[in-house]
Amino acid sequence: MSGPFTLSPLPFEESALEPVISRQTLSFHYGKHHAAYVEKLNGLVKGTCYADMKLEDVVKETHHVKSGGDKAIFNNAGQVWNHDFYWRSLSPNSAKPAGALKDAIDTYGGEKKLIEDIAAAGVAQFGSGWVWLTSENGAIRIEKTTNAETPMARGVNCLLTVDVWEHAYYLDYQNARAKYLNEVLARILNWDFAAKNLAQEDHPVRAAA
Repeated sequence: MSGPFTLSPLPFEESALEPVISRQTLSFHYGKHHAAYVEKLNGLVKGTCYADMKLEDVVKETHHVKSGGDKAIFNNAGQVWNHDFYWRSLSPNSAKPAGALKDAIDTYGGEKKLIEDIAAAGVAQFGSGWVWLTSENGAIRIEKTTNAETPMARGVNCLLTVDVWEHAYYLDYQNARAKYLNEVLARILNWDFAAKNLAQEDHPVRAAA
């Protein structure tokens, strides 16, 4: 794949998240959908100032655009960034929240309430989009965005995200988005990644290592 932007490697094997997310879903989601966003982005930025920017800077610079070529660049750059972040938000070796993250979750109302609220936000997202765990001044929040939108573009510190586009779950769960969310949130969230992002709130980690 030629161009300034590359498809970041998955942080786990394609079969590592089974049975929550199947190898087939990972193969299509990562190898087809995610890869297509990268390829399209490279074509769109060729010969523009964006070709020399870091991915997150492209997202921020084009976020405000409502139409035209720069809007297409945002849509694809946002989806590349979001997917990079989504893969790192998942782990086959999910551990319980600890330390400052656990304290923040307890302040929110506890892990059970947090998981329930993330699931509810994901189900409530109309159409394609994302549900996010974010932080501000050490306090955690839940946001949902549509299409390629990302809180990062507005300078919000992101801790975790779950993809609620249909291609993220349809092969495994058909139209049962709630079941997909419940399984992901209960079994494969990467709380270590969230803790790292919370600890670096003033200097958020990049989506891709």
